[in-house]
Amino acid sequence: MTFAIESYGCQMNQAEASSVSALLLSRGWERAEDPALADLVMLNTCSVRITAETRVAGRIAHYAALKRNRDFKLLVMGCMAERLHGEFRAKFPAVDFVVGMFERSLFEGIFASVESGGDFVSEFVSGETASYRFSDLSYEEGAFQAYVPVMNGCDNFCTYCIVPYVRGREVSRDARSILGELDALADRGVREITLLGQNVNSYRWTGEDGETVGFPRLVSMIARKIAERGVIRWVRFMSSHPKDLSDELIDAIAREPAMCRLVHLPVQHGSNRILSAMNRRYTRESYLDLVSRVRARIPGVSLSTDILVGFPGETEQDVLDTLSLIEEVGFDSAYMYHYNPREGTAAFSLPGRVPDEVKKERLDRVIKLQHRVSAERMRSRVGTDALVLLESVSRNDKDELFGHTELGEMVVLSGKGDPALIGSFVTVRLTGLRGRTFRAKMTRPGDEP
Repeated sequence: MTFAIESYGCQMNQAEASSVSALLLSRGWERAEDPALADLVMLNTCSVRITAETRVAGRIAHYAALKRNRDFKLLVMGCMAERLHGEFRAKFPAVDFVVGMFERSLFEGIFASVESGGDFVSEFVSGETASYRFSDLSYEEGAFQAYVPVMNGCDNFCTYCIVPYVRGREVSRDARSILGELDALADRGVREITLLGQNVNSYRWTGEDGETVGFPRLVSMIARKIAERGVIRWVRFMSSHPKDLSDELIDAIAREPAMCRLVHLPVQHGSNRILSAMNRRYTRESYLDLVSRVRARIPGVSLSTDILVGFPGETEQDVLDTLSLIEEVGFDSAYMYHYNPREGTAAFSLPGRVPDEVKKERLDRVIKLQHRVSAERMRSRVGTDALVLLESVSRNDKDELFGHTELGEMVVLSGKGDPALIGSFVTVRLTGLRGRTFRAKMTRPGDEP
Protein backbone atom coordinates (compact mmCIF):
# COMPACT_ATOMS: atom_id res chain seq x y z
CA MET A 1 0.00 0.00 0.00
CA THR A 2 1.10 3.57 -0.61
CA PHE A 3 0.86 6.83 1.34
CA ALA A 4 1.49 10.53 0.91
CA ILE A 5 1.82 13.15 3.62
CA GLU A 6 1.67 16.93 3.33
CA SER A 7 2.94 18.87 6.34
CA TYR A 8 2.28 22.53 7.07
CA GLY A 9 3.61 24.85 9.76
CA CYS A 10 6.49 24.52 12.17
CA GLN A 11 9.49 22.23 12.45
CA MET A 12 7.69 20.21 15.13
CA ASN A 13 5.03 19.36 12.55
CA GLN A 14 7.77 18.25 10.17
CA ALA A 15 9.28 16.03 12.87
CA GLU A 16 5.88 14.51 13.66
CA ALA A 17 5.23 13.89 9.97
CA SER A 18 8.58 12.11 9.72
CA SER A 19 7.74 9.85 12.66
CA VAL A 20 4.36 8.91 11.14
CA SER A 21 6.03 8.19 7.79
CA ALA A 22 8.56 5.97 9.56
CA LEU A 23 5.73 4.03 11.22
CA LEU A 24 4.08 3.36 7.86
CA LEU A 25 7.37 2.35 6.24
CA SER A 26 7.98 -0.09 9.11
CA ARG A 27 4.61 -1.68 8.30
CA GLY A 28 5.67 -2.28 4.70
CA TRP A 29 3.97 0.71 3.10
CA GLU A 30 5.64 2.70 0.33
CA ARG A 31 5.63 6.40 -0.48
CA ALA A 32 3.39 7.21 -3.43
CA GLU A 33 5.20 8.78 -6.36
CA ASP A 34 2.04 10.78 -7.02
CA PRO A 35 -0.11 11.80 -3.99
CA ALA A 36 -3.18 11.65 -6.23
CA LEU A 37 -2.65 7.87 -6.51
CA ALA A 38 -1.95 7.09 -2.84
CA ASP A 39 -4.06 4.67 -0.81
CA LEU A 40 -3.79 6.99 2.18
CA VAL A 41 -3.28 10.77 2.07
CA MET A 42 -2.42 12.56 5.32
CA LEU A 43 -2.55 16.31 5.93
CA ASN A 44 -0.51 17.46 8.93
CA THR A 45 -2.03 20.81 9.78
CA CYS A 46 -1.17 24.13 11.43
CA SER A 47 -3.44 26.61 13.22
CA VAL A 48 -1.02 29.43 14.04
CA ARG A 49 -2.44 31.60 11.24
CA ILE A 50 -5.78 31.48 9.45
CA THR A 51 -3.92 31.35 6.12
CA ALA A 52 -2.51 27.93 7.11
CA GLU A 53 -5.99 26.60 7.83
CA THR A 54 -7.34 28.12 4.61
CA ARG A 55 -4.65 26.33 2.64
CA VAL A 56 -5.53 23.00 4.27
CA ALA A 57 -9.22 23.55 3.50
CA GLY A 58 -8.23 24.02 -0.13
CA ARG A 59 -6.22 20.79 -0.11
CA ILE A 60 -9.16 18.91 1.42
CA ALA A 61 -11.39 20.22 -1.37
CA HIS A 62 -8.80 19.05 -3.89
CA TYR A 63 -8.73 15.51 -2.49
CA ALA A 64 -12.52 15.48 -2.07
CA ALA A 65 -12.78 16.05 -5.82
CA LEU A 66 -10.35 13.18 -6.49
CA LYS A 67 -12.45 10.90 -4.29
CA ARG A 68 -15.29 11.13 -6.76
CA ASN A 69 -13.23 9.07 -9.19
CA ARG A 70 -11.05 6.90 -6.95
CA ASP A 71 -11.38 5.24 -3.56
CA PHE A 72 -8.71 6.20 -1.02
CA LYS A 73 -8.56 7.37 2.60
CA LEU A 74 -7.94 10.94 3.77
CA LEU A 75 -6.54 11.59 7.26
CA VAL A 76 -6.08 14.96 8.95
CA MET A 77 -3.78 15.40 11.95
CA GLY A 78 -2.02 18.23 13.77
CA CYS A 79 -3.09 21.50 15.33
CA MET A 80 -6.08 22.25 13.07
CA ALA A 81 -7.35 18.73 13.71
CA GLU A 82 -7.05 19.37 17.45
CA ARG A 83 -8.73 22.77 17.30
CA LEU A 84 -11.71 21.68 15.21
CA HIS A 85 -11.84 18.03 16.20
CA GLY A 86 -15.49 17.71 17.21
CA GLU A 87 -16.76 19.51 14.11
CA PHE A 88 -14.11 18.56 11.58
CA ARG A 89 -15.87 15.73 9.78
CA ALA A 90 -19.16 17.61 9.70
CA LYS A 91 -17.36 20.52 8.08
CA PHE A 92 -15.26 18.33 5.77
CA PRO A 93 -17.17 15.10 5.02
CA ALA A 94 -14.45 13.84 2.67
CA VAL A 95 -12.10 13.36 5.64
CA ASP A 96 -12.07 9.76 6.90
CA PHE A 97 -9.91 10.11 10.01
CA VAL A 98 -9.22 13.03 12.36
CA VAL A 99 -6.30 12.54 14.73
CA GLY A 100 -5.96 15.16 17.46
CA MET A 101 -2.72 16.21 19.07
CA PHE A 102 -3.15 13.76 21.93
CA GLU A 103 -4.33 10.76 19.87
CA ARG A 104 -1.10 9.47 18.37
CA SER A 105 -1.81 6.03 19.81
CA LEU A 106 -4.64 5.71 17.27
CA PHE A 107 -2.33 5.62 14.24
CA GLU A 108 -1.57 1.90 14.32
CA GLY A 109 -5.26 1.00 14.53
CA ILE A 110 -6.12 3.38 11.70
CA PHE A 111 -3.35 2.03 9.49
CA ALA A 112 -4.41 -1.55 10.21
CA SER A 113 -8.00 -0.72 9.23
CA VAL A 114 -6.86 0.77 5.91
CA GLU A 115 -4.71 -2.31 5.25
CA SER A 116 -7.61 -4.68 5.92
CA GLY A 117 -10.32 -2.55 4.34
CA GLY A 118 -12.29 -2.68 7.58
CA ASP A 119 -13.82 0.07 9.66
CA PHE A 120 -12.06 1.97 12.40
CA VAL A 121 -14.18 3.58 15.11
CA SER A 122 -12.75 5.51 18.04
CA GLU A 123 -14.12 8.14 20.34
CA PHE A 124 -12.06 11.32 20.68
CA VAL A 125 -9.97 11.41 23.84
CA SER A 126 -9.91 14.95 25.17
CA GLY A 127 -6.67 16.72 25.97
CA GLU A 128 -7.75 16.86 29.61
CA THR A 129 -7.35 13.10 30.02
CA ALA A 130 -4.75 12.27 27.39
CA SER A 131 -1.09 13.20 27.21
CA TYR A 132 1.20 14.06 24.35
CA ARG A 133 3.11 11.07 23.03
CA PHE A 134 6.68 11.54 21.84
CA SER A 135 7.95 9.29 19.07
CA ASP A 136 11.15 7.34 19.54
CA LEU A 137 12.50 8.56 16.20
CA SER A 138 11.73 11.54 13.92
CA TYR A 139 13.83 11.01 10.84
CA GLU A 140 13.58 11.20 7.05
CA GLU A 141 15.44 8.34 5.38
CA GLY A 142 18.68 9.50 3.75
CA ALA A 143 18.74 12.93 5.43
CA PHE A 144 21.86 14.34 7.05
CA GLN A 145 19.84 16.64 9.32
CA ALA A 146 17.17 15.56 11.78
CA TYR A 147 14.74 17.15 14.21
CA VAL A 148 14.70 15.83 17.78
CA PRO A 149 11.60 16.93 19.77
CA VAL A 150 12.50 17.36 23.45
CA MET A 151 9.35 19.06 24.77
CA ASN A 152 5.85 19.94 23.64
CA GLY A 153 3.30 22.58 24.54
CA CYS A 154 3.58 26.03 26.06
CA ASP A 155 2.68 27.64 29.39
CA ASN A 156 3.33 31.24 28.33
CA PHE A 157 -0.07 32.16 26.83
CA CYS A 158 1.11 35.06 24.72
CA THR A 159 -2.13 36.86 23.92
CA TYR A 160 -1.82 36.45 20.13
CA CYS A 161 -0.86 32.77 20.14
CA ILE A 162 -3.10 29.72 19.83
CA VAL A 163 -0.34 27.16 20.50
CA PRO A 164 -1.16 26.52 24.21
CA TYR A 165 -4.77 25.80 23.26
CA VAL A 166 -3.96 23.20 20.59
CA ARG A 167 -0.70 21.68 21.84
CA GLY A 168 -1.52 21.93 25.52
CA ARG A 169 0.65 22.68 28.52
CA GLU A 170 4.38 22.03 28.60
CA VAL A 171 5.56 18.44 28.88
CA SER A 172 9.21 17.38 28.65
CA ARG A 173 10.48 14.18 27.06
CA ASP A 174 12.40 11.56 28.99
CA ALA A 175 16.09 12.50 28.72
CA ARG A 176 17.00 8.81 28.30
CA SER A 177 14.73 8.58 25.26
CA ILE A 178 16.40 11.65 23.74
CA LEU A 179 19.87 10.16 24.18
CA GLY A 180 18.64 6.88 22.72
CA GLU A 181 17.39 8.68 19.63
CA LEU A 182 20.84 10.21 19.15
CA ASP A 183 22.32 6.73 18.87
CA ALA A 184 19.71 5.77 16.28
CA LEU A 185 20.40 8.93 14.28
CA ALA A 186 24.16 8.39 14.40
CA ASP A 187 23.62 4.84 13.12
CA ARG A 188 21.83 6.39 10.12
CA GLY A 189 24.63 8.83 9.35
CA VAL A 190 22.94 12.03 10.58
CA ARG A 191 25.46 14.87 10.98
CA GLU A 192 23.31 17.65 12.46
CA ILE A 193 20.32 17.76 14.81
CA THR A 194 17.88 20.45 15.90
CA LEU A 195 16.30 20.13 19.34
CA LEU A 196 12.65 21.16 19.13
CA GLY A 197 9.98 22.51 21.42
CA GLN A 198 7.50 25.37 21.47
CA ASN A 199 9.57 26.79 24.35
CA VAL A 200 12.58 24.52 24.25
CA ASN A 201 14.63 26.22 26.94
CA SER A 202 11.92 25.58 29.54
CA TYR A 203 12.66 21.84 29.22
CA ARG A 204 12.53 20.21 32.65
CA TRP A 205 12.42 16.43 33.18
CA THR A 206 12.53 14.58 36.48
CA GLY A 207 13.85 11.04 36.55
CA GLU A 208 12.72 8.15 38.71
CA ASP A 209 15.44 9.01 41.22
CA GLY A 210 13.96 12.47 41.65
CA GLU A 211 16.85 14.20 39.91
CA THR A 212 15.78 17.03 37.59
CA VAL A 213 17.37 17.76 34.23
CA GLY A 214 16.92 21.29 32.89
CA PHE A 215 17.74 22.40 29.37
CA PRO A 216 21.33 23.56 30.07
CA ARG A 217 22.17 20.18 31.55
CA LEU A 218 20.38 18.38 28.70
CA VAL A 219 22.55 20.32 26.23
CA SER A 220 25.69 19.15 28.02
CA MET A 221 24.44 15.54 28.14
CA ILE A 222 23.74 15.62 24.41
CA ALA A 223 27.15 17.14 23.66
CA ARG A 224 28.90 14.37 25.59
CA LYS A 225 26.77 11.70 23.94
CA ILE A 226 27.47 12.76 20.36
CA ALA A 227 31.18 13.21 21.15
CA GLU A 228 31.31 9.52 22.07
CA ARG A 229 30.01 8.50 18.64
CA GLY A 230 31.75 11.17 16.54
CA VAL A 231 29.06 11.16 13.83
CA ILE A 232 26.70 14.02 14.73
CA ARG A 233 28.69 17.24 14.88
CA TRP A 234 26.28 20.18 15.06
CA VAL A 235 23.43 20.77 17.52
CA ARG A 236 20.84 23.54 17.15
CA PHE A 237 17.68 24.30 19.11
CA MET A 238 14.44 26.22 18.68
CA SER A 239 12.26 27.92 19.62
CA SER A 240 13.56 29.88 22.56
CA HIS A 241 11.64 32.33 24.75
CA PRO A 242 13.83 35.27 25.87
CA LYS A 243 12.54 35.09 29.45
CA ASP A 244 13.88 31.53 29.78
CA LEU A 245 17.30 31.93 28.18
CA SER A 246 19.40 31.68 31.34
CA ASP A 247 23.04 32.56 31.88
CA GLU A 248 23.58 28.85 32.56
CA LEU A 249 22.31 28.01 29.09
CA ILE A 250 24.39 30.77 27.50
CA ASP A 251 27.48 29.32 29.19
CA ALA A 252 26.58 25.80 28.02
CA ILE A 253 26.33 26.99 24.40
CA ALA A 254 29.68 28.76 24.72
CA ARG A 255 31.33 25.76 26.41
CA GLU A 256 30.15 22.93 24.13
CA PRO A 257 31.84 22.87 20.68
CA ALA A 258 28.90 20.92 19.22
CA MET A 259 26.45 23.76 19.89
CA CYS A 260 26.04 25.95 16.82
CA ARG A 261 26.72 29.63 17.41
CA LEU A 262 23.27 30.54 16.15
CA VAL A 263 20.65 31.55 18.70
CA HIS A 264 17.04 32.10 17.68
CA LEU A 265 15.65 34.65 20.13
CA PRO A 266 12.13 35.81 19.14
CA VAL A 267 11.62 39.40 20.27
CA GLN A 268 8.23 39.89 18.52
CA HIS A 269 8.21 43.66 19.02
CA GLY A 270 10.30 46.68 19.98
CA SER A 271 7.68 48.57 22.01
CA ASN A 272 7.32 47.93 25.75
CA ARG A 273 3.64 48.80 25.56
CA ILE A 274 2.99 46.19 22.87
CA LEU A 275 5.24 43.60 24.55
CA SER A 276 3.14 43.99 27.70
CA ALA A 277 -0.10 43.66 25.72
CA MET A 278 1.33 40.50 24.14
CA ASN A 279 2.12 39.08 27.62
CA ARG A 280 5.73 38.49 26.60
CA ARG A 281 6.99 39.10 30.16
CA TYR A 282 10.15 40.99 29.28
CA THR A 283 10.90 44.57 28.25
CA ARG A 284 12.86 46.05 25.39
CA GLU A 285 15.59 46.93 27.88
CA SER A 286 15.82 43.45 29.39
CA TYR A 287 15.91 41.93 25.88
CA LEU A 288 18.77 44.20 24.85
CA ASP A 289 20.61 43.28 28.05
CA LEU A 290 20.14 39.60 27.21
CA VAL A 291 21.52 40.19 23.70
CA SER A 292 24.57 41.88 25.22
CA ARG A 293 25.20 38.92 27.53
CA VAL A 294 24.81 36.41 24.69
CA ARG A 295 27.26 38.28 22.47
CA ALA A 296 29.76 38.81 25.29
CA ARG A 297 29.86 35.12 26.24
CA ILE A 298 29.51 33.48 22.79
CA PRO A 299 32.06 35.03 20.41
CA GLY A 300 30.89 35.15 16.81
CA VAL A 301 27.30 34.30 17.69
CA SER A 302 24.59 34.86 15.09
CA LEU A 303 21.15 36.05 16.23
CA SER A 304 17.85 35.40 14.49
CA THR A 305 14.42 36.49 15.66
CA ASP A 306 10.66 36.70 15.02
CA ILE A 307 8.91 40.04 14.59
CA LEU A 308 5.14 40.52 14.66
CA VAL A 309 3.70 43.73 13.20
CA GLY A 310 0.17 45.12 13.46
CA PHE A 311 -0.85 43.88 16.91
CA PRO A 312 -4.12 45.51 18.12
CA GLY A 313 -3.50 49.02 19.36
CA GLU A 314 -0.14 49.36 17.62
CA THR A 315 0.73 52.96 16.78
CA GLU A 316 3.24 54.51 14.40
CA GLN A 317 5.55 55.15 17.36
CA ASP A 318 5.40 51.46 18.26
CA VAL A 319 6.50 50.61 14.72
CA LEU A 320 9.37 53.09 14.97
CA ASP A 321 10.40 51.40 18.24
CA THR A 322 10.53 48.07 16.41
CA LEU A 323 12.55 49.51 13.53
CA SER A 324 15.04 51.05 15.93
CA LEU A 325 15.37 47.74 17.80
CA ILE A 326 16.22 45.95 14.55
CA GLU A 327 19.00 48.45 13.88
CA GLU A 328 20.28 48.42 17.46
CA VAL A 329 20.50 44.61 17.69
CA GLY A 330 21.56 43.95 14.10
CA PHE A 331 19.81 40.60 13.70
CA ASP A 332 21.40 38.28 11.16
CA SER A 333 17.96 37.12 10.04
CA ALA A 334 14.32 37.35 11.04
CA TYR A 335 10.97 35.75 10.39
CA MET A 336 8.58 38.68 9.95
CA TYR A 337 4.80 38.55 9.77
CA HIS A 338 1.72 40.63 10.57
CA TYR A 339 -0.85 39.94 13.27
CA ASN A 340 -3.45 37.36 12.35
CA PRO A 341 -6.52 37.22 14.66
CA ARG A 342 -7.06 33.73 16.11
CA GLU A 343 -10.38 33.05 17.79
CA GLY A 344 -9.87 31.71 21.29
CA THR A 345 -6.80 33.81 22.07
CA ALA A 346 -6.88 36.79 24.45
CA ALA A 347 -5.94 39.26 21.71
CA PHE A 348 -8.89 38.27 19.53
CA SER A 349 -11.27 40.55 21.43
CA LEU A 350 -8.85 43.46 21.93
CA PRO A 351 -9.93 46.83 20.52
CA GLY A 352 -7.86 48.86 18.09
CA ARG A 353 -7.37 46.34 15.30
CA VAL A 354 -4.98 47.68 12.70
CA PRO A 355 -6.45 47.75 9.15
CA ASP A 356 -4.96 45.15 6.81
CA GLU A 357 -3.51 47.72 4.42
CA VAL A 358 -1.74 49.47 7.33
CA LYS A 359 -0.39 46.17 8.66
CA LYS A 360 0.99 45.29 5.24
CA GLU A 361 2.62 48.70 4.82
CA ARG A 362 4.25 48.48 8.25
CA LEU A 363 5.42 44.95 7.63
CA ASP A 364 6.93 46.01 4.31
CA ARG A 365 9.05 48.63 6.11
CA VAL A 366 10.21 46.10 8.69
CA ILE A 367 11.11 43.55 5.99
CA LYS A 368 13.06 46.08 3.92
CA LEU A 369 15.08 47.23 6.93
CA GLN A 370 15.85 43.71 8.12
CA HIS A 371 16.85 42.60 4.64
CA ARG A 372 19.29 45.52 4.47
CA VAL A 373 20.75 44.64 7.87
CA SER A 374 21.00 40.95 6.93
CA ALA A 375 22.73 41.79 3.63
CA GLU A 376 25.27 44.01 5.39
CA ARG A 377 26.11 41.29 7.90
CA MET A 378 26.45 38.69 5.16
CA ARG A 379 28.66 40.91 3.01
CA SER A 380 30.98 41.35 5.98
CA ARG A 381 31.64 37.59 5.90
CA VAL A 382 32.79 37.49 2.30
CA GLY A 383 36.50 36.63 2.27
CA THR A 384 36.37 34.62 5.49
CA ASP A 385 36.60 30.87 6.00
CA ALA A 386 33.71 28.72 7.18
CA LEU A 387 32.91 25.10 7.92
CA VAL A 388 30.12 23.78 5.69
CA LEU A 389 27.99 20.66 5.84
CA LEU A 390 27.46 19.55 2.24
CA GLU A 391 23.94 18.18 1.84
CA SER A 392 23.10 17.90 -1.86
CA VAL A 393 23.86 18.72 -5.46
CA SER A 394 22.88 22.30 -6.31
CA ARG A 395 19.42 22.58 -7.87
CA ASN A 396 20.63 25.23 -10.32
CA ASP A 397 23.85 23.52 -11.46
CA LYS A 398 24.32 19.77 -11.23
CA ASP A 399 28.10 20.21 -11.20
CA GLU A 400 28.01 22.25 -7.98
CA LEU A 401 27.41 21.20 -4.38
CA PHE A 402 25.07 22.89 -1.91
CA GLY A 403 25.41 23.11 1.86
CA HIS A 404 25.13 25.39 4.85
CA THR A 405 27.35 26.88 7.54
CA GLU A 406 27.18 26.58 11.29
CA LEU A 407 25.24 29.86 11.25
CA GLY A 408 22.66 28.41 8.88
CA GLU A 409 23.80 30.34 5.80
CA MET A 410 23.31 28.71 2.39
CA VAL A 411 26.49 28.00 0.44
CA VAL A 412 27.15 26.81 -3.13
CA LEU A 413 30.63 25.52 -3.97
CA SER A 414 31.91 26.98 -7.23
CA GLY A 415 33.38 24.57 -9.77
CA LYS A 416 32.78 20.90 -10.27
CA GLY A 417 32.09 19.23 -6.93
CA ASP A 418 32.61 15.62 -5.95
CA PRO A 419 29.22 14.09 -4.96
CA ALA A 420 31.13 11.70 -2.68
CA LEU A 421 31.61 14.67 -0.33
CA ILE A 422 27.86 15.01 0.29
CA GLY A 423 27.19 14.37 3.97
CA SER A 424 30.64 15.54 5.07
CA PHE A 425 32.04 18.75 6.51
CA VAL A 426 34.46 20.81 4.43
CA THR A 427 36.26 24.08 4.99
CA VAL A 428 35.55 26.79 2.40
CA ARG A 429 36.47 30.37 1.61
CA LEU A 430 33.37 32.53 1.12
CA THR A 431 34.13 34.31 -2.14
CA GLY A 432 30.94 36.12 -2.99
CA LEU A 433 27.24 36.57 -2.40
CA ARG A 434 24.34 35.97 -4.76
CA GLY A 435 21.10 37.03 -3.12
CA ARG A 436 21.11 35.26 0.25
CA THR A 437 23.42 32.46 -0.86
CA PHE A 438 27.20 32.49 -0.52
CA ARG A 439 29.46 31.38 -3.35
CA ALA A 440 32.53 29.58 -2.03
CA LYS A 441 35.67 27.65 -2.93
CA MET A 442 36.71 24.60 -0.96
CA THR A 443 40.03 24.99 0.84
CA ARG A 444 40.03 21.64 2.66
CA PRO A 445 38.03 18.62 1.47
CA GLY A 446 37.38 17.32 4.97
CA ASP A 447 37.33 18.76 8.46
CA GLU A 448 36.01 15.97 10.62
CA PRO A 449 36.18 16.11 14.41
